[in-house]
Parts: sequence; structure tokens; C-alpha cells
Amino acid sequence: MFLRLLIPLTVLLLAGCDLPGMGPDPRIAQREAEAKAIGSACRYGLRGIEDCYSLNEESSKAAIFTGWKEMDEYMRENKIEGVSVTLVKVESEEKVFEVKKPAVGSLDKSTDKTASK
Repeated sequence: MFLRLLIPLTVLLLAGCDLPGMGPDPRIAQREAEAKAIGSACRYGLRGIEDCYSLNEESSKAAIFTGWKEMDEYMRENKIEGVSVTLVKVESEEKVFEVKKPAVGSLDKSTDKTASK
């Protein structure tokens, strides 16, 4: 009789526990939230959803679309105009400095001339 009560009692106790490592991975939720933010930013920047997908290939398309759609609804409800974004390619300037070192042979010749005089 005690064994019959012990098993359901153990199951009930374990059902209420939060065992570490058994829940969803927080990195997955973070990536999804980031993809939704990307979609929202694309909508506010007046970018099409296809452009947003192509600029952010590593993010989840479903989450990007969800963020884009939520921002679209929010902007329509509050009559917010988007901001047009232009992409400018920035060229990095590399400056190369050449250090001129005197030749080893020229130092030896100059010392030889002064020594022979």
C-alpha cells in the first residue's frame, strides 16, 4: 500500500520541480527576439520584407516576418511614417607608410672613408 502511494507522490513532486537544463535554451529565445527586432527595423526603415530577408540571411525568416508585421500594424494604428534608409558603402582607407632604412653597406663605406683620412 505504501508503494502505491509513493509512486504518485514522487511523480507529483517531480512535476513541480524546475530541473536545470530541462527548460528551453535561452539563446533560442534571444535569437528569435533579435530577428523580430530586425524585422521591425526593416519595416520602420521602409524596406520590403524580401530585402530584409536578403540582408539578414542568418536570421529566422518567420521571426523577421513576425516583427515586420507587428511594426506594420503599430505604424498604421499610430499613423507613423517610416524613415527612408539609404545604404552607403564605406570604403576603408589604408595608409601604407614606407620606412626607408639605410643600406648596411653604405654605413660601412662612410666609416671606412673617415678612418682612412
